[in-house]
Amino acid sequence: MIKIIDAILAINSNAEVAVRGNDVTQIEWHNDTTPIAEADIIAKQKELVTAYANNKYQRDRAEAYPAIAEQLDDIYHNGVDEWKKTIKVVKDKYPKE
Repeated sequence: MIKIIDAILAINSNAEVAVRGNDVTQIEWHNDTTPIAEADIIAKQKELVTAYANNKYQRDRAEAYPAIAEQLDDIYHNGVDEWKKTIKVVKDKYPKE
């Protein structure tokens, strides 16, 4: 879940802010942080949700790939071409959409 604070910090990474209950109407801006319009925060949150959903294949691949040490061992013992075959299985299972 992408929270309101995530959207705020994506717009202004230096924002000093408190958000109560993940509610866009319950934001306290601190230390002269310039407030961001609620509509802009909501739009950024939707953008981040979409980006997160669109990159699901990356998260799935990261979980499915063998550990780096195993991959290096595979390359050492079987060569790069065999390693590529192992990696391709994961890439084919979780294609870019």
